[in-house]
This record gives sequence, structure tokens and C-alpha cells, in this order.
Amino acid sequence: MELKIENITFIIVTFNSEKIIHNCLKTLPKESSKIIIENSKNINLKNELEYNYDNIEVILSENKGMGASNNKGLNNCKTQFAFIINPDVKFKENTLIELINCSKSIDDFAILSPINSDKKFPNFKIKKNNRNTFKENIISVDYVDGFSMLINREKFKDKKYFDENFFLYLENTDLCLRAKQNNENIYIIKSSVIEHLGASSSNNNYLQDMEYLRNWHWMWSKFYFNKKHYGFFMAFLKISLNLFSAIIKFLINLVTFNHHKKKIYQMRILGIFNSILGKKSWYRLND
Repeated sequence: MELKIENITFIIVTFNSEKIIHNCLKTLPKESSKIIIENSKNINLKNELEYNYDNIEVILSENKGMGASNNKGLNNCKTQFAFIINPDVKFKENTLIELINCSKSIDDFAILSPINSDKKFPNFKIKKNNRNTFKENIISVDYVDGFSMLINREKFKDKKYFDENFFLYLENTDLCLRAKQNNENIYIIKSSVIEHLGASSSNNNYLQDMEYLRNWHWMWSKFYFNKKHYGFFMAFLKISLNLFSAIIKFLINLVTFNHHKKKIYQMRILGIFNSILGKKSWYRLND
């Protein structure tokens, strides 16, 4: 099926995102379906969004993480194409037009994405051994960031989308790696541009707690990802430098009484140890 605005469903996972979600939704086409997985169970936000926007469904959900939440949206999706985006992104006027037009010159794809407007933070990675040729406006890549992933659901007929063991971080990289292992194509469209605020998906009142949570899960996910794909020993080698660095910085900030930074590195250490011990990614913000 040809990619068109009418057969795209936008999937957005929110958590205390009421201050930013409107800026995102206002840039999306009215005729496209939108599924919001609202993980802070904000009934007022659900009512507000469903009243003010067309073709939108807000699902109040227990916060089980990005992977599980995106899967819920994907499994409720009725269109062939699902566009996974964060609530802190904005589309330009021609973002979708360029994406759709360029897709017509691609034989098939599993995942497409616009390019991040901030060139300092590219939203894709290419392995050194990737010998795929570059088209004029289309880059064949190995991974794309999770804040913008247009998924062709026909390429995932087994419905094995995101690994729900990841609560936060690297669930997108894991999905891309599995797609590439199945000889599927992933592309970035250079003329299609998306804006991403970054680390702004939640209310500012939660910034410090979110920083602690992100550091815990970044380390947990890094070890789990490498163990899953490359084995325990390689995962331990890859994480050992992070662990050593976190311990040293924790001790420095302990003796200099910098509580905030001490807590950050404490979270990194705990995330690593929990993952090494095979425990689930259990750490959550207090309600």
C-alpha cells in the first residue's frame, strides 16, 4: 500500500506532558488518526484532547514504559503505517509532504524518519561496515531515534514490535537492529525535517526526579541490550568503564557534599547492578 496521510496513525506516549502536547498536535494533519497513550492517567487531559482535536483517541494507561506503551498504540492501530513520535516534537509544514513524496522512490521499507532539525544531534546512526549506497535525498541507516519512527506494520506481521523489558532507552535501537537482521530497510529522508526539544516530554516539576530515573534506566538498558544481542561477557566489558566512572564520580561528589550529582551517579551504579543481576527495569517515579 502506498504511503498517504490517510493511512498513517500517529502514536504518542505522554507522561505529565500537558504543557507540550498541544504544540505537537497542532502540527499534525487533522485527517490522520492519532492515538495518545496517557501514562499519568490524567482524565482531564484526555477529555481536553478528545474535545479539541479531530480523529484522536486518548488511552489512559498504567506506566509500563516506552516500549510497552508504544506497543499498546501499535496494537490499537488500524492503518498500515504507524508514526511513533514524542510529545515534544513539532512537524514543519512540508515534513510529511517530503516524507511521502520521497517514499515513492523507495522499493520497500520497515522504518522511515525525517531528519532532526538540530544537526548537532543527528537522529540516526550508520555502522562503519554499512556499504549501502546513498540516494540523493535518502540515507540508508542502521538505527533511528525513538522520538520519530514511521513504522510499516506490514514488515512486522508477527507483531513483535518493541521489547517491553526496556522501560526507557534503547527499545528503538533494539527494534531497528532486529529489523536489519531480518534484511529490512531503514531510511532517513533529508528533505523532511522534524524539530525535537529533547528531554522535554514531561512537566518541568519532575525534572530532577526524571534526571535520576533516566540515569538509572540508561545504564540498565545499556547492559540489557548488549547482553541480549552480544552475550553477558561482552555486555559486562562494555559497561565496566561506565561502572568504574560512576563509582569514582559518586565518591568525589560524596566528599564534596554535592547531593544532586552524587544521586545521579548512585542511580547509574544501581541501574548497572540491577541489570547485571538480571532484575527487571523496576525503578519508577513516586506518584
